[in-house]
Amino acid sequence: MFRLAMTAKALWAPVAFGVAGALFDAEGRVLLVRQSYMRGWRLPAGGVGRGEPPVQALLRELQEEVGFSGGAAKFFHLYSRKAGWATNVIALYRVEGGTVSFKPNWEVRAILFADPHHPPEGTTLATRRRLRELVEGIPATDHW
Repeated sequence: MFRLAMTAKALWAPVAFGVAGALFDAEGRVLLVRQSYMRGWRLPAGGVGRGEPPVQALLRELQEEVGFSGGAAKFFHLYSRKAGWATNVIALYRVEGGTVSFKPNWEVRAILFADPHHPPEGTTLATRRRLRELVEGIPATDHW
């Protein structure tokens, strides 16, 4: 009975697990991306594959989307958000070091390194909030 109830709940309230990375360069600037399917500048992000450790998913997504290699990722906070009829759970990591060798692709059209205290016009509100949490030390919320 419990298994049936859990299965029914999962069908009506699915959860997707994602990761996002705040990649800082040596000057303290943060990498922002402009995706082909969403508006605004935002932190690079992606989905966690079945059985994939979140930090590995983040490093894979960064490599695929912006040509990132090297560096180290440190867990920062776990968030949730409503995504249509599903729930999205997002693990945010702070990433430092490494290199970026970007070529525009079907998912990410442009990147820039921005001052996290003064992100460019068009940066999403959620990204602005995450940057304040990361660099200004304001308390992290539980909702993306």
